[in-house]
Amino acid sequence: MPLQWSLEVVTVCVSDVDRAKQFYAEQVGFHLDLDLWVSDDQRVVQFTPSGSGCSIQLKLGETRIDGLQLVVSDVDAARAELAERGVDASRVMHFENGIRVRGRGEAWNSFVFFSDPDGNAWVVQERPAGI
Repeated sequence: MPLQWSLEVVTVCVSDVDRAKQFYAEQVGFHLDLDLWVSDDQRVVQFTPSGSGCSIQLKLGETRIDGLQLVVSDVDAARAELAERGVDASRVMHFENGIRVRGRGEAWNSFVFFSDPDGNAWVVQERPAGI
């Protein structure tokens, strides 16, 4: 039987852990799993999106991630929830010939984009019904 690999935590670098903690908990709505000082200079803050098998951990640092991706069953509802929580989320977009176009696309081609206060970029993609 082949070894199973499971991606369960992605590190997201931020300039201010408390500000990022507030953003991900109160604005994006991720569940706070852990906020623990493991030493005088090392803190682990971990969140999990609702229904996800993968979490994020916040870390002080300058490396930015472009394209963290969430998959949802209803991209319009996801955008509405983000906007209601004060997240500067794009309108629903799709791609035509490599260009972002406003509005919904075909299966797997409807997206919303947003960034955290440090510029880590997120993509929210709609999964077609029944998949």
